[in-house]
Amino acid sequence: MDFLPESITHLIEELQTLPGIGPKSAQRLAFHLLKSGDARLGSLSEAVANIKNGVIECGCCFSLTTASPCKICSDSGRDRGLLCVVESTLDLIALEKTGEFRGLYHVLHGKISPLDGVGPEQLRVAELFARVTVEASPIVEIIFALNPDLEGDTTALFLQQKLAAVRSLIFSRIARGLPSGANVEYADDATLIRALQGRQRMS
Repeated sequence: MDFLPESITHLIEELQTLPGIGPKSAQRLAFHLLKSGDARLGSLSEAVANIKNGVIECGCCFSLTTASPCKICSDSGRDRGLLCVVESTLDLIALEKTGEFRGLYHVLHGKISPLDGVGPEQLRVAELFARVTVEASPIVEIIFALNPDLEGDTTALFLQQKLAAVRSLIFSRIARGLPSGANVEYADDATLIRALQGRQRMS
């Protein structure tokens, strides 16, 4: 695209680095922004520039928040005996939107993937163990709401085996209302509700 102004070409290239944005989508977005008014562009650029301001990880569940503990962890109305383990804050958001789950969460920030060089040490696994195995922990059941792929299954099995060795707990996973290879964050509310309601005990 040598015929395009360098500023447009650079924006298209940057947009393509975002997940789920291919070359054609990047071009459409770039030209949409080009036609937008200065006020709209200014508001967008300010939002992007300030996206990290005040954002921290909750010291309890490790989701993204502006205060620690986050609103979910500090909610006295939540069932503290239920802990749902998810890969990302996006997965937490998807599950919360259903209104079905009233327990607490633990965000791993990924899943075990040896081929990608990701082991338990790169995730919030140690923090999960500390949270679950502390003597005063009220946690009775751990629900694994990890994406239904090889890495998600491997992570759930690893965590189950390690935690079961130190404490008696109920382990379950959300039902396979999610097709193999699907992502929790993209599932619709009805699918996630069925998955939570039909969660299965892990032996």
